[in-house]
Amino acid sequence: MPRDADSILAADFPDVLRKIRERTPARILAGRAGAAYRTSTQLELREAHATARDAVRAELDLESALGAAFIKQWNLFEVRTAARSKEDYLLQPDLGRRLDEASRRELTKRCPRETDIQIAIGDGLSVTAVAAQVPSLLPLLDARARARGWTVGHPFVIRHCRVGVLNEIGDLLAPKVAILLIGERPGLATAESLSAYMAYRPDRSHTDANRNLISNIHSRGLQPQGAAERILNLAAQMMKCECSGVTVREEISPAPNSRAIKT
Repeated sequence: MPRDADSILAADFPDVLRKIRERTPARILAGRAGAAYRTSTQLELREAHATARDAVRAELDLESALGAAFIKQWNLFEVRTAARSKEDYLLQPDLGRRLDEASRRELTKRCPRETDIQIAIGDGLSVTAVAAQVPSLLPLLDARARARGWTVGHPFVIRHCRVGVLNEIGDLLAPKVAILLIGERPGLATAESLSAYMAYRPDRSHTDANRNLISNIHSRGLQPQGAAERILNLAAQMMKCECSGVTVREEISPAPNSRAIKT
């Protein structure tokens, strides 16, 4: 029986196949059995799907997600949106865009106003991502922001959080730049991907067009060191032009020894 192209590549060019797979988390050149996936690939897909469902459905538990020592070190506290349960959060997205009254009072009591940077952590659609990425990323953001001479607000955690809650943070705390670290919707490649949504002086009039995003922060994507640098460089651009959103284009320095591409 003639071999299919995937089998030929795997058998005759193993180093080529390895290098291709290292460049992407996608399941490419996985091989097949007739017209179907191989059993091992099918089982991997089912496992990834189950992991993604668990990440979406999981309720945030601060100590389990971040650890008691980390919570104590950063004096983290939790506020919540108007969504009273994960079911409410998933079925009524608008509830996740505004804080409840008790949380508004808590923020105004515990967080300073009018700082240069205010960082919030939201569970979003993946508590798994928050647990995996925030312990590395938050210290980097805080230290590097202070090294630039910026004032940094007290970080806090938001349960049942949607991106639009940035507007409430702006109304209550009035930072120059608000940064929301939030769990991304999981896919079959990873359930540990975090996003950083950012806005310059957000307020209740803001829409998605007024926000910027740096995404795919995870072990096979954007690493915490690089993510922190990109987030703060973008914050600096926002402060310079006094705006955010579609009018701000992220400036990324080319990698060493790379050639500039002209269009």
